[in-house]
Formats: sequence, C-alpha cells, structure tokens
Amino acid sequence: MLTKKEQRLRRARQTRIRIAQQGVARLTVHRTNLHIYASVISEDGARVLASASTVEPEVRQSLGGEGKGGNAAAAQIIGKRIAEKAKAAGIERVAFDRSGFAYHGRVKALAEAAREAGLQF
Repeated sequence: MLTKKEQRLRRARQTRIRIAQQGVARLTVHRTNLHIYASVISEDGARVLASASTVEPEVRQSLGGEGKGGNAAAAQIIGKRIAEKAKAAGIERVAFDRSGFAYHGRVKALAEAAREAGLQF
C-alpha cells in the first residue's frame, strides 16, 4: 500500500516523463502548508531559469507578514511573478508540472494567474 506522498510522487514522475518528450521548459509547482513555490526549468532539466515563492521578502511584505503564504491570493501573486520572470528570461511557452498535486485551489490559482500574465501552456 502506497502512502499519500508516495502516490503523489508517482503521479509526478509520470507527468515529468510526458513533459520531457515535449521538449519545452516546464513550470513546476510545489506547495506546503505555509508556502507555494514555482520554478521554470530548462528543457533538459539541468537549469532553473526563473523562480518565485512566498518566501521571498518582497512577496512576504506584500502579503502582510507571517503565515499568509498558504492561500489562493498568495498563489495568484506567485503566478504573476513567475510569468514576469519567465518572460524576462525569454520564455513564452512552458509545460505545466503540478508535481502530482490536484489541479484545484492554490495550484489552479497559480496556473490561471500565470496564463493571464502571458505564459502559454
């Protein structure tokens, strides 16, 4: 019997195999109870091209301090921020890697904010 974490990691592996075949940069999302992290990783998976998270001082200041990084509003801010950083790095098109997390709540808010800010996936 697989644990909940092992099931999520298994789903994530399958997704990453499909994304690797596409040959595009991937936008990865990781969420914890307190924070959400997003990174744009190169096609070969060797380099992080852009990253954003609720741990960054500027983001924490705009959220209002401690314990505010684990909600959908924070995820929207990170989605816009990662899209801006990716576009500055010359990346317009990515594949969305939700790391095995369900596509709802904070993960969905981040993805929709990144799309609105101009990333295509």
